[in-house]
Amino acid sequence: MNYKDLRIVFMGTPEFAVASLNALVQAGCNIVGVITAPDKPAGRGMKLQESPVKQYAIAKGLRVLQPEKLKNAQFLQELKDLNPDLQVVVAFRMLPEVVWNMPKRGTINVHGSLLPQYRGAAPINWAIINGEKQTGVTTFKLQHEIDTGDILLQQTIPIGENETAGEIHDRMKEVGAALLVKTIEELADGRLKEKPQVKTEDQRIQDTPALKHAPKIFTETCRIDWNQPLEAVNNLIRGLSPFPGAFTFLDQKMLKIYRGEKLSNSTNVQPGKYQTDGKTYLRFACADGFFNIKELQLEGKKRMNVEDFLRGYKFAETQSDN
Repeated sequence: MNYKDLRIVFMGTPEFAVASLNALVQAGCNIVGVITAPDKPAGRGMKLQESPVKQYAIAKGLRVLQPEKLKNAQFLQELKDLNPDLQVVVAFRMLPEVVWNMPKRGTINVHGSLLPQYRGAAPINWAIINGEKQTGVTTFKLQHEIDTGDILLQQTIPIGENETAGEIHDRMKEVGAALLVKTIEELADGRLKEKPQVKTEDQRIQDTPALKHAPKIFTETCRIDWNQPLEAVNNLIRGLSPFPGAFTFLDQKMLKIYRGEKLSNSTNVQPGKYQTDGKTYLRFACADGFFNIKELQLEGKKRMNVEDFLRGYKFAETQSDN
């Protein structure tokens, strides 16, 4: 069967998903419907904002459905009427079985890790926080347990020493989009063999690496512990940049840090104390050196580089650079 003959329903909401939807459209896939989140009020005027996927779909003349609840009888009937052969999910919400099991050929998900590693909501962030040197993209079939379905295709992505989660995100969305098209092409003509994932309980039997997980990021995850080694602090900051952002406190105000560099010179300064010349640098002591801040955002202010920040900031206390 030619992949262009498949009736495909696409499900996604944020900008990350637009790259995949665009890749399918450009490849000539038959997108019979797009499911995305309902419009939400945002901004100062709290005006209703359409999701990036909805904006793209409307521009391309695609049919859009925006169910509040995925088990709603009317939505399920509308979905059934689309008669999908295949559903594709990219950065959407959890689907009930009645939805993911509806198409004849099942539902494909694009996940931002090399499954079975980093199952969960924040795979890009956790891979960097944990100091991984590579990550990747996986296409797989949805099953009952989250991120555990049979693997279809995978592609590895190297993580640069100073790359942030945002930079990996931007590269990954393009890699994932191309991998998705390849997956659908090979699935349609029968070339693709599904590969079952290793489950957690299989670890005792098989000689496989321990599974690392990627749970949702909470506020407590984002607070910098300056008692940690430089490498761990740098990884946390990169892994949470630009969102939600790793933070510390400066003169009792929250300070988000987006980028910096490791200064591995030995120090007798207490971890968490800062040094600055008031003009060109602001650095915090860690367990084994200093973290030199390059980009930051003080509570109530905009994001800026450290030189601009220092030009307009008056410190509540003075700490020497000796």
